[in-house]
Amino acid sequence: MSYRIAVDTGGTFTDVVVADADGRLTVGKALTTPERTYDGFSGALANAAENIGVPVESLLGDSDVLIYGTTRATNSIIENKTAKTALLVTEGFPDTLLYRQGGKREPLNLAMEFPPPYVPRRLTFEIPERINAEGGVETTLDEAAARAVIEGLPLMNIEAVSVSLLWSIVNPDHETRLGELIGEIMPGIPYTLSHRLNPIIREYPRTSSTAIDASLKPLMQSHLSEFESDLRGANYRGEILVSACSGGVMHVEDVVEKPIYTVKSGPAMAPLAGIAYAEAEGEGNDVIIVDTGGTTFDVSLVRAGQIKFTRETWLLGEWIGHNLGLSSVDVRSVGAGGGSIAWIDSGGLLRVGPKSAGAVPGPACYGQGGADATVTDAAVVLGYIDPDFFLGGRMALDVAAAKSVIGAIAAQSEMSAEQAAFAIITIAGEQMIKAIQEITVQDGVNPAESILVAGGGAAGLNILPIAKALGCAKVLVPSTAGALSACGGQYSNIAAEFSASQYTHSGNFDFAGVERALGGIRRQIAEFSDQLRGRGVDRFESEFFVEARYINQQWEMEFAMPLEKIENAADVEALVNQFHDVHFRRYAVKEEGGAIECVNWKGRLTAILDKPTLPREAAGDDKAAKAKRISKTHFGGGEAVDAPVYVGTDLNPGAEIAGPAIIEEPTTTIVVYPGATARVTERRNYVLETEPERSA
Repeated sequence: MSYRIAVDTGGTFTDVVVADADGRLTVGKALTTPERTYDGFSGALANAAENIGVPVESLLGDSDVLIYGTTRATNSIIENKTAKTALLVTEGFPDTLLYRQGGKREPLNLAMEFPPPYVPRRLTFEIPERINAEGGVETTLDEAAARAVIEGLPLMNIEAVSVSLLWSIVNPDHETRLGELIGEIMPGIPYTLSHRLNPIIREYPRTSSTAIDASLKPLMQSHLSEFESDLRGANYRGEILVSACSGGVMHVEDVVEKPIYTVKSGPAMAPLAGIAYAEAEGEGNDVIIVDTGGTTFDVSLVRAGQIKFTRETWLLGEWIGHNLGLSSVDVRSVGAGGGSIAWIDSGGLLRVGPKSAGAVPGPACYGQGGADATVTDAAVVLGYIDPDFFLGGRMALDVAAAKSVIGAIAAQSEMSAEQAAFAIITIAGEQMIKAIQEITVQDGVNPAESILVAGGGAAGLNILPIAKALGCAKVLVPSTAGALSACGGQYSNIAAEFSASQYTHSGNFDFAGVERALGGIRRQIAEFSDQLRGRGVDRFESEFFVEARYINQQWEMEFAMPLEKIENAADVEALVNQFHDVHFRRYAVKEEGGAIECVNWKGRLTAILDKPTLPREAAGDDKAAKAKRISKTHFGGGEAVDAPVYVGTDLNPGAEIAGPAIIEEPTTTIVVYPGATARVTERRNYVLETEPERSA
């Protein structure tokens, strides 16, 4: 039998999802091993192999595709462990990364220190040259000065070089020559040129993405090479694909050239699983996807079957952090996962996150020396998690340790341990609600009109009160929810995006200039398609987008073009009308008859890969649910209530369970709150229903 493996290496757990030839998905889970990724992967794969009933060596040997997702790039940026990187810029413009986009969180607080740029000012070097907006040469590249700068970089132990010159997107000659000089003077040192990576008109996101990409190349080249070597040494001979923030996958050799695409790539896979599960269950294609891991709570959105993208992906905080600069899946993250630490602030208020206990030492209940109270510890105290069934029984939890750290929080806040634990779960839920509202309500989407798909090992602990507060009457929890992002890898395609800048005004449309931009994009799509055909891929789809704005607006809005080519006034009118419609849908306002400015153009190529089909199991006559035990469980009231505990794998399709109750899957726990119900579907997923508290 042939298999397909998808991996998501998170900050706390490594998830593996194996699809067999019949479409059955099997989840394996193990603690992440930061020092060597393969060890955590091997543990998760061994767990999946045991569940399937085959040796690990056979599972690897019979697999033809492995899709790898990792947080290594994201974590290296957050922890400031990237390569020592130099930035070469046009003379007179050294502070693009410092100024960012001009904003900060507290603009009137003059005492607030502005954070340092991604590349330190001392490693930013000005090169005498200047290209104008029309592509003309204002100042010829001073090669002697450029050589002097580059020759000095090895003396500073520079490990990577980024190059971002003014208007290189119009005329790349100077950037190209600097790349040649870097290759000549510093052979073997990786570099990134902005016009090749991200040819957009805005200076800051282009420069930011260039610097981030260059800084990741030594790390990710080494990491991916090591992981591939470990895989080949373990008898894997199939193809290796890597998850990308674009919502697709890339061949490993392509990722090595553009490692920035691995940043936040894991969460970008979750909406692929969310839409696949929602459509398979007949729940429509308007989906809110939430993924509660050990470290973060991630939210993404699918509208009318289309994943929401953005160029405003920030690391380490909006405006004050670092902008990814690329078009990527819009994922909002908050530090509210199972490992998020609860603490009392200076004002005596209970807080949760953003700091996490991680995989090591982990929550106190892991018994690995963790001394801080976490969301997982709170769930143990409340009776939601069976300490003898964590990770399907492979890891016993220390109840006494959980009660001790929660008790310490309770003592500081004059609550009982159970009250403190429920407060921790509730506060974490409030942060999650806020993240969902940011991506839905603030973008003109009513959560009540969407299905909520919940994934992640900790999602089932509080997803029902979250849904109730948002006005969502229905929640879909897949049986594989504990590895939702890895599941997304199973439903992914190869995705690549190509951009070009060309300004034009709808009232005086530059047909020739726009066609040059779009024509260049179409050529890149054709060339990349030919490369993929050489690798055995033969099904393709392409879409085209434009970033545009009303006159005098500061920011552009991306939307799908109604036509691949714009050849006459009628085509321009169709483009403008499309802008009006999308603008109204997102912001509830439009300027009828208003002109628009088009700035950036983009083509997205999707190479279609084979995917597993979720098997259906018809509901039988035996729908009775038999509890394995009764748990004393707390739901915020004074006294514990008796909640029957069910083993998910023992439930038959069609079974209905009324709350209060607990359903245990090998990699997740679903808490059915009082007044809610859970139903097992024919695909062995769970549909949870509750009476909405209010309309969002």
